[in-house]
Amino acid sequence: MTAARFAHAALARGHTITRVFFLDAGVANGGMSAVFPQDETDRLQPWVELAELHGVELILCIASALRYGMLDETEASRYDRAAASVHPAFTVSGLGQLVDAAATADRLLTFGG
Repeated sequence: MTAARFAHAALARGHTITRVFFLDAGVANGGMSAVFPQDETDRLQPWVELAELHGVELILCIASALRYGMLDETEASRYDRAAASVHPAFTVSGLGQLVDAAATADRLLTFGG
């Protein structure tokens, strides 16, 4: 949640964010089936808002996504699963997306451990 708040604050101050790359357990942020109790903050909605309101690309590392059972329509079909588990605002892709983002950005920030 800290990363999403940071991204929203950076955009509000006039910075540009083109892509967010989720790795390892971070791919769980893209799950569309999580339901949050009323007393907890929805972890998905801030990311979806970044994509919908600001055009930020949300990329889930394909290796991590597969390991955590996070499948988009393409991967669900490829692995003969009944349904996708990734929210449509997210894209499952490779590390090349991270490399490209790092090569074209003036800053690269990481969150998590």
